[in-house]
Amino acid sequence: MSMLTNTLGRYFAGRFMVAALGVFVSIFLLLVLVDYIEMVRRTSGLASASALVVAETSLFRVPQLLEKLTPFCVLIGAMTCYLALSRQLELVVARAAGVSAWQFISPALVCAIVLGALATTVYNPLSANLRELSKRMEAGLFGGVSGGGLQDASGFWINQVTDDGQAIINAARSEQQGVRLTGLTVFTFDPHSKFKERIEAREAALEEGRWLFKGVRRFTLDNPPVEQETFVLPTSLTPAQVQNSFSTPETVSFWQLPGYIRSSESSGFATAGYRLQYHKLIAQPFLLAAMVMLAASVSLRFFRFGGVQKMVLSGVGSGFLLYVLSKVTEDLSKAELMNPIAAAWLPVCVGSLTGFLVLLHQEDG
Repeated sequence: MSMLTNTLGRYFAGRFMVAALGVFVSIFLLLVLVDYIEMVRRTSGLASASALVVAETSLFRVPQLLEKLTPFCVLIGAMTCYLALSRQLELVVARAAGVSAWQFISPALVCAIVLGALATTVYNPLSANLRELSKRMEAGLFGGVSGGGLQDASGFWINQVTDDGQAIINAARSEQQGVRLTGLTVFTFDPHSKFKERIEAREAALEEGRWLFKGVRRFTLDNPPVEQETFVLPTSLTPAQVQNSFSTPETVSFWQLPGYIRSSESSGFATAGYRLQYHKLIAQPFLLAAMVMLAASVSLRFFRFGGVQKMVLSGVGSGFLLYVLSKVTEDLSKAELMNPIAAAWLPVCVGSLTGFLVLLHQEDG
């Protein structure tokens, strides 16, 4: 405990924080640059797309993508920190003074747990809100462009059945987890499944008992197209049902996930993805601590012994294998073949035990 509060412990903690945050900021700037270039390419034909709006859209999109790379930022940051300390012989001096490996990695472990808690409780809700804001800005940029935006080509689909028949709704973009849609195409059928008309609309909003479409053009088999400013399509869907259908677990903030799990269960939707995301966020502080232990296990070798390149490659390789394991457990959990709690915590246990055993072998023989 004294190592966490004395001068040497604060020094090690500071070096780790600087390295980890430096890697995080570097990757953030790189992702913003790449995403901005892609957005500029997509908006090159839009006269209304200013450079500032495009830059803001890219800036708001990146935090959610970077959230998935947080464990690797901590892994690379910890490796950078300990390799620098070893190259400058500071670890040699610390060991000569009787400081064990467990003592000088403990400040980084505490910092990693704190960073993970902040990432779960603060950064995750912030990134989800910024992603929602970026969707609104994308809708403003591509609202009048068919097929614009950055969604998949298939977009989003809703199938609803009412007393008036069936309606299949396709939207290019979704906001507020499906409550507001843009770039719409709707195919309507009568109660006997006979095609009635195709409707194209600029945007639509879900209100109580109806979809309100704006900027509408209606196509039928026997009549020429008809343009309308607004059009109302009855629906039995509720905002909660639409949100559960359109939202993905990654777009729901940590504080909203318990409510989404409860509403999905009451509506009969699958909850495995939401439960997995919830437990992954809870386990995130300990996953970052496991990354520190993995980094320490491959970074504490003295430079004069050589083999630094192999240490770096082994650290990157172990992080990649841990990522593969997390993806496998995630897919198994979403397919309901594995308990979400086990899927979220298995990579944490494997990473922690691997780093612990390697450090135990190196330090204590």
